[in-house]
Amino acid sequence: MTSIIHAEIYTGQTIIHDGYIRFDHVIEEIGEMTEYIPREETVIDLKGKRLIPGMIDIHVHGGYDVDTMDASRDGLIRFSEAMLAEGVTSFFATTITQDWDQITKALEVAEEVIASRQTTVEGIHLEGPFINPDYAGAQPLEHIVEPSVEQFLNWQQASGNQIKLVTYAPERPGARAFEAAVRETGAIPSAGHTDATFEQNRSGAVTHGTHLYNQMRALHHREPGTVGYCLLERTVFAEIIPDGIHSSKEMVEFAYRMKGPERLTVITDAMRAKGLADGEYELGGQAVYVKDGAARLATGNLAGSVLTMDQALRNIIAFTGCSLEQAVQMTSVNQAEEFGLTQKGRLEQGKDADFVVLSPDLEVEQTIHRGTIHQFRGQEGE
Repeated sequence: MTSIIHAEIYTGQTIIHDGYIRFDHVIEEIGEMTEYIPREETVIDLKGKRLIPGMIDIHVHGGYDVDTMDASRDGLIRFSEAMLAEGVTSFFATTITQDWDQITKALEVAEEVIASRQTTVEGIHLEGPFINPDYAGAQPLEHIVEPSVEQFLNWQQASGNQIKLVTYAPERPGARAFEAAVRETGAIPSAGHTDATFEQNRSGAVTHGTHLYNQMRALHHREPGTVGYCLLERTVFAEIIPDGIHSSKEMVEFAYRMKGPERLTVITDAMRAKGLADGEYELGGQAVYVKDGAARLATGNLAGSVLTMDQALRNIIAFTGCSLEQAVQMTSVNQAEEFGLTQKGRLEQGKDADFVVLSPDLEVEQTIHRGTIHQFRGQEGE
C-alpha cells in the first residue's frame, strides 16, 4: 500500500487543497489530511504539489515511431508506456482509412493488447473509411467507402467489441442504418470528415464531433453545418486539438465559450512523429512531413499532429483562460463519462489508481497507472 500526502488533489468533482490518497491498484481512501491515519506503508509527501486524474486521449493514431496501423503488439505496448510521460493513463488506439485486411489486422492486434490488461489502451477509435471523400484530409481516398453495416459489424467482431468510437459522414447513403448498428454494439458514431448539414446531423442524432472545425462542413450564417451543429447542440461532445495549428487559439477559445468544459473534449490526434525530430514520416501509407510542430502531406493537408497530452493540458488553459479544474474536466472526466469508463476519469474510492503529479508549471513529474508509479521529473518525497 502507498499513500501520497499533502497534495492539492483535483478529483474531477472538487479540489482537496491539502489531501491524501491511499492506493494499491485501486484507490483505497482519499480525503483531507485531517482525516489521514498513518499506517505501515510507503508514504510520498508532495508538499503541496498538484495531483490530477490520469488523462484520457480518445483520438490518437500513434507517436514515438509507432502507429496503430502497424498492427504490432510490441509497438502498441511501447506506445502505451511512452505516453505515461504525458500523463496519459487511458487511450483509444485510432485507425485510419485503409483496405479491409489492414484495418482488420490492426483491430485484432489492438484487441489482443487490450485483453492483456497490461497497458493503457482502453478501446479503439475507428476513424474512417465511412467518410466523405471531399473531406478526406489525410485519409487515403482510394479506400473510402459508403457506410456499411455489414463491414462495421465484422470489424466490431474482429476487435472483440472494443471499437468505442466511429468517425463517419452522416450525409452518406445508408448512414441511418449504420448509426443504429454502431449504437447497438455500444459504440458511439461521430460526425467527422463530413459535409453534413445541420439537419442531416440532427436526423442522425449525432452526439459526438471528430476534431471540431477540421474536415467538417463549416459554419455559415444561413446553414450552420456540422461545425454549427457541434457547437449549438448541448448534448454533443466536441473534440478539440489545442495545438494552435489545427485551430487558432481564438477558435479554441470560441469553442470553449460555446460548449463550456462539460462538452469540450481535448484530444491530440497525434501520429507516428510525436516525440521525434522533424523529418519525413508515414500515415496511412502516405508520406508526412513534420516541421515546426506541424505534420502535413505533400499537398499541404494537415496529417494529424505531434501534440502531447500534457502540452494539450497546458495549451487549453493558456488559450481559454480556464482553470486547472476545468481542464481536468476536458482531459479526463468527459471522456470517462461519455464512454462509460467507470474506473477512470475521477479520483474516488474504488476507481483505478490512475493519476498524475504535476510540477508548479504543469509538467508531468509522476504518472501512476493502476497503482504503479512512473517517475519522470523531480524526486519522490521532494
